[in-house]
Amino acid sequence: MRAVWLREFGGPEVLVEESTPDPAPGPGQVVVDVAYAGITFVETQVRAGRAPWPVRLPTIPGNGVGGVVTGSADPALVGATVVTATGGSGGYADRVAVNADELIAVPPDIPLDRAVALLADGRTATMLADAVDLRAGDRVLVEAAAGGVGTLLVQLARAAGAVVVAAVGGPRKVAAVTGADLVVDYRSDGWAHQVRAAVGALDVVFDGVGGTIARTAFSLVAAGGRMTSHGAASGEWAGIPASTAAEHGVALLSASRPTTSQARTYALRAFESLVPVIGQRFPLARAADAHAAMESRTAIGKTLLET
Repeated sequence: MRAVWLREFGGPEVLVEESTPDPAPGPGQVVVDVAYAGITFVETQVRAGRAPWPVRLPTIPGNGVGGVVTGSADPALVGATVVTATGGSGGYADRVAVNADELIAVPPDIPLDRAVALLADGRTATMLADAVDLRAGDRVLVEAAAGGVGTLLVQLARAAGAVVVAAVGGPRKVAAVTGADLVVDYRSDGWAHQVRAAVGALDVVFDGVGGTIARTAFSLVAAGGRMTSHGAASGEWAGIPASTAAEHGVALLSASRPTTSQARTYALRAFESLVPVIGQRFPLARAADAHAAMESRTAIGKTLLET
């Protein structure tokens, strides 16, 4: 089979496609012929050697795929169209061996690429929306609102009846956002004043950027408001001390790591209610180009590899 290997940390160019033996499934595992692999921003950090956890090389990156089960001890599973996590590696490949109990059957009315695009991002967005308890009338700021998770959070906030402010980086992404009541460019001076003038203080912030952007967003939250951080695209987390949040009456919330059963439930909820923006598709051999697009901040919505 073909697989993209990471043998040394570095820029996107270190991702190289190689001919690789097919995976050997262990006990309780099945083999999935991969049609699509989703890419997350944290995978670019893994490749660069900046992962928030230890990474042993060499490895095949990729933690979310969709395809057809072609090998299983259970004949009933063979031929099933599924999406699944891979356990943290192995996804950038033609085939992958995964735990059978983590398979999620794709409903027949959901295209496979849509399901893969929602597997990680849809689960994350739905969990975050539950964590902050979105309510009608909430004034909600979504950072990185043109990204994979951000586009879905805009949809969820709109569906809840919130007033939605989308914060993005650059004019191209401002033009790409749909469904928000206001779109601001957080690379421009005075974006926070623009938000306050338009909607007043915020009730909810979904922080996917971290750093200065997140801290500025925090300053806009009203007493009794809620903020959750799910990403650090800036290279650092928000870093807001709990004591500071308490002084301002702001709850810093997080979504707990889901069990396998909970992850399946969140994914199925996302399939039913969310429509991903798949902004970029790359063949497997161009995984390096996919990573480069994400790191250059030119990517819109979800980025997929196609085998």
